Amino acid sequence: MNTELSSFAAHLRGLIFHWDPALGHRQFSELALELFALQFKYNFAYRKICEARNLTPQVVEHWTQIPAVPTAAFKELELSCIPPEDRTAVFHSSGTTEQKPSRHFHCADSLAVYEASLSAWFFPNILPDCRLPIAGCRLICLTPPPEQLPHSSLVRMFETVRQKFSGMESVFLGQLADDGTWTLDFSAVLAALFARRQTPDARPLLLLGTAFSFVHLLDYLAERDLRVELPAGSGVMETGGYKNRSRILPKSELHTLIAERLGIQPEKIICEYGMSELSSQAYAVTSDKWRVTGKIETTRHSSLVTHHFKFPPWARVQIISPETGREVAESETGLVRIFDLANVFSVAAIQTEDLGVRHGDGFELTGRAQRAETRGCSLMTA
Repeated sequence: MNTELSSFAAHLRGLIFHWDPALGHRQFSELALELFALQFKYNFAYRKICEARNLTPQVVEHWTQIPAVPTAAFKELELSCIPPEDRTAVFHSSGTTEQKPSRHFHCADSLAVYEASLSAWFFPNILPDCRLPIAGCRLICLTPPPEQLPHSSLVRMFETVRQKFSGMESVFLGQLADDGTWTLDFSAVLAALFARRQTPDARPLLLLGTAFSFVHLLDYLAERDLRVELPAGSGVMETGGYKNRSRILPKSELHTLIAERLGIQPEKIICEYGMSELSSQAYAVTSDKWRVTGKIETTRHSSLVTHHFKFPPWARVQIISPETGREVAESETGLVRIFDLANVFSVAAIQTEDLGVRHGDGFELTGRAQRAETRGCSLMTA
């Protein structure tokens, strides 16, 4: 394995484990430029892209100038610094079955960075108020188990959470159908949700799943007029994504139904934004208006509740105008561009086809660019 990249990865892991206080702008830019030089040197396909744009380590002076690669390029090119013989895993994008998937190759060192990034940012965002040891929580994943989906970055994420907190009681309750679709074992889900919920030793429950999995579960509960009261301290994380596998609900309506049927406060429902091409995830907090009023208000066209996503300090987001290629002003809409230092062995600068609005150091997702393919983990915000 390349010693320069491995050394950078080890240094970054050290920073991630001690990320408070956050990386300053100067330190982030220095690390980004160092990583850009390494990726330009060892990622042949990326180097060709940079050279075609006349943007090389000799002329790039700030992280915002580093060339970003569109997510679609991961479908056609092997955008990796890892030699084929050292690739131990590959994540595929989760679009519809007709789409050609993106490929993000990994090795032992890259997975170590991925797991460090995930662990350091996951629980402070998902269960920030849980005062019990994490081992005292229960984990329910509404996806098939990892052995059935070895190339799913989402399932790998859930499995990493389970492994990192091995004392946590956990279960995967999704099933993989013959046609490749994901279904739920509803009897097992109900048993897990109702288990010990009213006993003195009831433990917080962490429920993870895609938007379409939650729709399937909510429809099942509604058909039987069932409601669950999750234990105090419980949390829900939904990753968005419908993949044409369920009816599509506006996010405010989905969260209202989750709160009603699962007996959980809406502010305990966290949105996650990630993709197979990245090694870090963003999590959303509800807007200040929701925190003040405590209720969802809607207009004729949309909800007034917004969800502002934030990446960890080792990642940065720009909202880019598709017309000018420049960053838009505060509260203006553009394409989401992500620079993820944890993408050590592939490409750190990723240009997505997601539309977003800048809000301070976070952003709100507003949809997909026209003619963009539907991604499995895209968020429906209408």
